[in-house]
Amino acid sequence: MSAVLHERPKAVASAASVARLRRTRWHQQPRWRRLGALLALGVLLTLMTGEQGSGKDLLYSVRTSLTGGRLWAFLGLAVAAWLLAELGAPVRAALRRAVRPVGQARDWVGERRGVRLGGALVALALLIFVPLTLSKATNQVLVDWVGIYVLLALGLNVVIGWAGLLDLGFVAFFAIGGYSAAFWTGHLPIQPPFHLNPFLVIPVAMATCLVAGVLLGGPTLRLRGDYLAIVTLGFHEVIYLVAKNADGLTHGSIGVFGIPHFSISLGPIQYRWKLDPLDYWWLLLGLIVLIVLVLRRLEYSKVGRTWIAIREDEVAAAAHGVNTVKYKLMAFAIGASTSGAAGVVYASKVGFINPENFPLLYSVLVLAYVIFGGMGSIPGVLMGAGLLAWLPHALKDVVDQKDRFMYLGALLVVMMIYRPQGLLPAKRRSAASGGAK
Repeated sequence: MSAVLHERPKAVASAASVARLRRTRWHQQPRWRRLGALLALGVLLTLMTGEQGSGKDLLYSVRTSLTGGRLWAFLGLAVAAWLLAELGAPVRAALRRAVRPVGQARDWVGERRGVRLGGALVALALLIFVPLTLSKATNQVLVDWVGIYVLLALGLNVVIGWAGLLDLGFVAFFAIGGYSAAFWTGHLPIQPPFHLNPFLVIPVAMATCLVAGVLLGGPTLRLRGDYLAIVTLGFHEVIYLVAKNADGLTHGSIGVFGIPHFSISLGPIQYRWKLDPLDYWWLLLGLIVLIVLVLRRLEYSKVGRTWIAIREDEVAAAAHGVNTVKYKLMAFAIGASTSGAAGVVYASKVGFINPENFPLLYSVLVLAYVIFGGMGSIPGVLMGAGLLAWLPHALKDVVDQKDRFMYLGALLVVMMIYRPQGLLPAKRRSAASGGAK
């Protein structure tokens, strides 16, 4: 009893300390403490951009990075930033005045539907024609990373952004889509009743993933948050291990070869997708536009509003007569179905898949893209997935391959500190964030 009485004040003090940290941000700390934080940031940036480490000499990276001119350059930038923050009030006011028209223009565009539609059409035209001027390698990145991940992020946004269901095994549905393409084109040990063109496999794979989404959602309806995340992780592991070990079904770790490319055969119209990434980019673009139009209609329907009600307060939604079981299953199923389409396109393009094409890391990346862009916001998800999927390619000439994900992580940390609602947040989340402030 006495021990409990002694522990309680410590817990209260700890809670008070945490609350104080939340109220006072780092830039609201005393002046010299802010300078120390910026200098520490300068040292961290020096280490991040310095030499690679060596397994034979654990301190090699630290020793070489902190002895060059790079350290002094970053420290100088840190001091300059501190001086600007302390003494540059007129400069900051001028910057605010300079960017004010941008915010006014954004509000003006947001209030006019015709302007928004015109902007979307211009952006679509750029996405169609600009890749014609890019190199084949760049278009390859557009297909393999940007297009595929945008499709996955749109699906995950339904599950986590609208319905509030934390799914960390989302790439499992991507794998199901890929193996569906292999099965229905006759490239698995078990043969289908009839062979299908990859175009026809897309709706079949979406239906398969839809059923898989319901099978995953059914046993997990009572779970939320961390518990649901663990179950979805387990679902991914089940799919991964089945793909890896069921040799008689999936060829196991050897993988599936020879998945055919897309083709059209309608009378005089004969066309076959080959290795040119542009064809697949336009195909992905068409799928993305179609799915965005469908999700846009869904967002403002009764179903979309019900998902948001469940995300905000499931108990209150159930108390008002909402069938939460039905709508949560719908969220799982609809989100999973977009991954099925992405899996078919990916498998048909590369012609070969194996279990290592669907690691857990991809689920984490898709989740990061959705959060970075703005959960619940379709424009935000498109922009977030496009930017972050493109980032490793943009850094390839200036950053070592081993360090690219470090920069991606640093960007996410900065983003979550200063703009946790995402690049283009949904209106409801943005209003809630403003209200919280």
